[in-house]
This record gives sequence, C-alpha cells and structure tokens, in this order.
Amino acid sequence: MRTILITGPGGSGRTTLAAATALAAAAEGTRTLVLGTDRTDTLGAALGVETGPAPVEAAPHLTAWRPDAAQDFRRDLTALQDRASTALDLLGASRLDPEELTPLPGAEELALLRALRDAALSEKYDTLVVDLPPAPQALALLALPEELRRYLRRLLPPERQAARALRPVLGRLAGVPMPAEWLYETAGRWDLELAAVEAVVADRDTVVRLVAEPGPAGAEALRTARLGLALRGLRTDVVIANRVLPEASPDTWLAGPVAQQRKSMEEWRESYDVRTVHHLGHDPRGTDDLTALGVPGVRPAPPAADWPVTDRLGEDGVLVWRIPLPGAIREELDLVRRGDELVVTAGRFRRIVPLPSALRRCTVDGAALREGELRIRFVPDPGLWPQPR
Repeated sequence: MRTILITGPGGSGRTTLAAATALAAAAEGTRTLVLGTDRTDTLGAALGVETGPAPVEAAPHLTAWRPDAAQDFRRDLTALQDRASTALDLLGASRLDPEELTPLPGAEELALLRALRDAALSEKYDTLVVDLPPAPQALALLALPEELRRYLRRLLPPERQAARALRPVLGRLAGVPMPAEWLYETAGRWDLELAAVEAVVADRDTVVRLVAEPGPAGAEALRTARLGLALRGLRTDVVIANRVLPEASPDTWLAGPVAQQRKSMEEWRESYDVRTVHHLGHDPRGTDDLTALGVPGVRPAPPAADWPVTDRLGEDGVLVWRIPLPGAIREELDLVRRGDELVVTAGRFRRIVPLPSALRRCTVDGAALREGELRIRFVPDPGLWPQPR
C-alpha cells in the first residue's frame, strides 16, 4: 500500500490538498482512504461530504475517515481499569465511568496512529492519504512510535520477563511487590501495536508531501520540516507551492505578491521538486474544485534515505557514518555517544539511534557537516576490534 503523509505550516491549505491528492489517486481507479485529523470537519468541507468516526464514501473509489479521539480514549482507559482491577480494589480506588472521561493531551495523536495502523493492516485500500497536523506537531507525531517503544524497553525490558516465575519469590525476599503479570502483558501489546505503526511510517512506499505558500515564512518552515524528516529517515516526494497567484493579471496590486511568490519558488526549486497549485479565487469546495486544482497524484517513491557506513580503514584508519541532514546548520548540531546509542540533535529535533554493529566496537574520532551530510568518524577500539593473526 502506498502511503502519502501530507503536512505543512499552519494555514497552508494542507487539508484541502490532502483531499485533492486522495481524489486524484481515486480517479486513477485505486482504492483510496483519506484520514483527517482536525477536530472540526475541515476534510468534509473540502470534499463536500460529512466525515466522522465511521468511514464514508466521498467519491468513487474514495473513502474518508476522521477518527474520534474521545471514543478511543474512553475505550482504552476502561480496558486499562478492567486489567488493573485487583490493584485498584486494594487501593480502594473509585473507578471512572466512560461517560465522565474526556481525552487528555496526546489522545488525538494516539487515535490517528491507531487509525493509520488499522488502515494499513486492513488490506482494503491501495493508497492511504493522511492529513497530518501542522508541521511541528506532525514531526513530533511521526517520532512518537519509535520514542514510546524505546521508553517501554527501558522501563520494562522484555528480557526480564524470563524471570516471571521467580517474581513472587523475589517479592517475598525483597519485601516489596513486583510488577504484576498484566503490566508486562500490556507493555508487550503496546509494543506490538507501536511496532506496526512504526513499520507503516518507515515503509519504503511511504512518503511525506510538504505544502506551503511561497514566501519567506514558507521557506523557513520547509527548511525546518525537511531537516526534521531527514533526521527520522523519512522521504519527501514533492513540495507543493499552494495558492500561487496568476502571473498575468489586470490587477496591478498583485504585482508585488506575484513577484515575491516567483522569487520564492525559484529558490525552492534549487533544493526541492516543486509543483504548483494555482489559486482558484475562492476556497475549494467539492470534488469539482478539488479536481480543478490539478495536484500531483501518486508518484513512484524516491530512493530510500540510507545512512551508510563507509569503510576507510585502509586509507585513513576510520569508518565514516554518513547521515543526510539537508538544511542543517553547523552551530545547531550536537552529538553524544551513550553506550551503543548515538544522540543526534539538529536544531529543535533530537533522535536517539542505535549504532550499527561494526561501530559499537569503535570510538568516536570526530564529525563534520559537508554538503548537507553529517559525517561521523569512528576509530576501531583495539580492545574490541578483531586483530589479524
């Protein structure tokens, strides 16, 4: 299944273009699902059909779905209370009724991730288009599955479950209660669910499409988003310059905005594959308007953004780990080695990545930023590196 994740600065028209992209894919005869994330039905307003918790047919071969975060939150918390009933009863806790539950911050993000997983596993669709939140929130959302899985592994290491038969004995000896079986089972289930979402995001057929209005603010938003996506190893297929004004217009007051948009798009084309969507003169509403926008449909996925390790032991005595970070600024980069992990900070973004097996037996010798690529040098540790006989 092809997955197109669409985001951009707030107010850039990403929801409208997500609907138009999904409509273009459906017009090619592919079974397409478009997922909305806004609390208000902006997706339905663009498509001309009301969307909500139940998937609806918006056009031939096109289904629209806007998950209900409140409903999912109530179901999950009720199930958690049932699993922890023994502990809650011992504490004398009063259970919460589903009717009194309101979603906590983060519930909407988790609902979207679950919907993304369910859509990918259903095998009902050939193309999935996701209207993500604005770029800063979208980048945090895409990082969530990997980060949560890492927290779970640190807090409840799976290998410790091998000692589950000894936990009652250890609890009596230590005089403190040991983690209950349901806790490990819940953590294991969460890990499987998060792994399924992570697999969809990292799939070779998943791309991110950026939407922005040409101008100084859009240029900075694109640079920041591109850097955050690269740090996560995610690929951008195209940048859509939205609401482009007509070059030939009798209105002289448009000359200034048109010149600014033209200059911005010329600069963008030096770094991105840019496609333009012209301003219709009104907010697009309904399938006819969405078709008139002429957005690009499903395209072949670009090559995977690999992080290769280059062997330069013969020439310089080092191994070089090459991490593409387009748009990175040297002064905003930071690296920290922690055991078998590397903490990479680029601007406002941070990612903790495991070292490739060969580099775990090395020490960091330095790093440099060259042509949008971070190159980290590693020197073999004589105490850990195999020595020739």
